[in-house]
Amino acid sequence: MNIVFLDGYTLQTSDSTLDPIKALGKFRVFDRTEIQQVVERSYDAEVIIVNKTSITAEHIAKLPNLRLICVAATGYDKIDIKAARQRGIPVCNCADYSTQAVAQMALSLLLEAANDVGFYTEKNRNGEWCSCEDFCYTMHSRLDLEGKRAAIVGFGHIGRAFANFLHPMGIEIYAVTSKQKSELPEYVTPISLEQAFQTCDIVSLNCPLTERNREFVNASLLSHAKKGMFLVNTARGALINEQDVAQALHEGTLGAYCTDVLTQEPPSANCPLLKAPNAYITPHIAWKTPLTVQRIVDIVTRNIQAFADGNPQSVVN
Repeated sequence: MNIVFLDGYTLQTSDSTLDPIKALGKFRVFDRTEIQQVVERSYDAEVIIVNKTSITAEHIAKLPNLRLICVAATGYDKIDIKAARQRGIPVCNCADYSTQAVAQMALSLLLEAANDVGFYTEKNRNGEWCSCEDFCYTMHSRLDLEGKRAAIVGFGHIGRAFANFLHPMGIEIYAVTSKQKSELPEYVTPISLEQAFQTCDIVSLNCPLTERNREFVNASLLSHAKKGMFLVNTARGALINEQDVAQALHEGTLGAYCTDVLTQEPPSANCPLLKAPNAYITPHIAWKTPLTVQRIVDIVTRNIQAFADGNPQSVVN
């Protein structure tokens, strides 16, 4: 098989990381590929692997040998899956490879917002505790998480894992989900989206991005939010209207916005969230640990081999 990886820089943590994929056929990898380079680099490819590179209907129409598209991630919104389906080309993703890692980052962001560990660490580096008269140097109160109410919007693998982290901390867990109560852990109570924002201290976005929910967290929804609510987003940046969320932070409607994702990545210098108060932002790294990278490589390898054996798996279209 002729296999091309169009943006392999995200996974090449060592010279041997991609060896299992290389063993499947003729293999080429590019660090990054601009949208106008896709056809040229993939023209002879039977299998394309991408992480965040877009594959459009126009690309698919110009690639005569293409038989399989592998997404080296869970989300596949960068692929025109309808155009691929019309050509009979399976699109396979990597589901559930980073569940614990992303939930861990969501918890880390929440704990940072609640406890200001980084803030006080920087103060200590600047010698402010050294010059303090008291043993306890505090500039503002921390947030007690015990007894708080948290709503998980989208109760899939990651949402469930995050709930499992929060529940032992004494947090009441609610879920905005289409699942029935019988499908949820006994400690989770279903709730509507509006009720979640009105009554919960923490709301975590763990749902996929679709055209129906793009920017659903906006000024209208936030106008009914419980004052001081913490909003966590480790799903997709475009689930929120960034200007509206930044404004809610400035006004104090939101107590914090904790996110690993932005609408544009990398962000422009004038992204309103970058300078908003109490915005805790990491650069889309929640998914990436040594263990998760190895899992992606293993899943992509299995997906390609299964397709070659005539039994495609992990097909999303």
